[in-house]
Amino acid sequence: MTDLLKGERRLGSIRSILSRCEVEGILFFDMANIRYLTGFTGSEGALFIGEGKTVLLVDGRYVTQATGETNACEILHFADKTEGIAQLLAAEKVKVVGFESQALTYDAYEKLQREATGSFLKPLSDELGSIRARKDSDEIFLLKEAAKIAARALGATLKIIRPGISERSVASVLEANMKDEGSEKPSFETIVAAGDNSSMPHAKPGGRELHNGDFVVIDYGVVYEGYHSDETCTVAIGEVTREQEGVYEIVRNAHDRAIDAVKAGVSCREIDSIARDYITERGFGPQFSHGTGHGVGLEVHEPPKISERSTDCLEEGMIMTVEPGIYIPGKWGVRIEDTVLVESDGCEIITKMSKDLMVL
Repeated sequence: MTDLLKGERRLGSIRSILSRCEVEGILFFDMANIRYLTGFTGSEGALFIGEGKTVLLVDGRYVTQATGETNACEILHFADKTEGIAQLLAAEKVKVVGFESQALTYDAYEKLQREATGSFLKPLSDELGSIRARKDSDEIFLLKEAAKIAARALGATLKIIRPGISERSVASVLEANMKDEGSEKPSFETIVAAGDNSSMPHAKPGGRELHNGDFVVIDYGVVYEGYHSDETCTVAIGEVTREQEGVYEIVRNAHDRAIDAVKAGVSCREIDSIARDYITERGFGPQFSHGTGHGVGLEVHEPPKISERSTDCLEEGMIMTVEPGIYIPGKWGVRIEDTVLVESDGCEIITKMSKDLMVL
């Protein structure tokens, strides 16, 4: 599919909800959504989509870039974003315009409503929350490439992991390897957590050195052409106890069972329940303290949400993580995470690292 046709299709999907939302147009401020809808990769701007008009508003820094990156919209240069939007709405005689409520601060909303005196700003949230949830073939390709880069980077990094090296050093080497393999940047702050630090799901890598008998949780991702990977491996240093092997096996089985259940039509809550119930039945329910997964794409966390409270349902083309964990305070933790592509009758695991217990 050409970029033009892809852009027109994506813009068309937004126009199709205008009447349902009872608005004459929609304003986008989330830069990931703007990139998805137009191809513009800048860090500042706004997008208006109306029934017969699409306008990307940018300041002077981005006019040339926006002109080169987009071909399905008009480019409007503004000196002040709020004034530029207000002038556009007045020129188009837009009486009711929807906007991404989660992407605009209350102060910015109040300022825009004061300036756009002839328009009523209608907040939209649920209506726009999942516009990027289903990936097309181009996006799937880029996400798979990101996963390949990530696997090569971690594979090279595992060779230097040994007793005495610090968490921070491992994270630094891993991020350097990501860049060498073709990553634009890490998807998020890389997690390397050893020993008792691994019992904290989002521990930051510090000066703690790795020791024999440690579990080391490595949660990492790369960005490739704007698309993110996300994967977690838990490795052991030197030796493992029977208790550690047992807990790892519980998390691995919860992970595998949840992945086996992934297919179009299954509720996200059910996927979470399969992993959570298995861990709970084995006595570690309170030690599984987060959701089982989330969507991945232009952002590392996006719909669908795989949790106890999720109301989402899986659809073919969604890409999501499955990442159960057990965290025992003061001792260690285990998390195993893969990213999968939802298919009509199952799923494809797109992350590449083995999830067998590795003892380094």
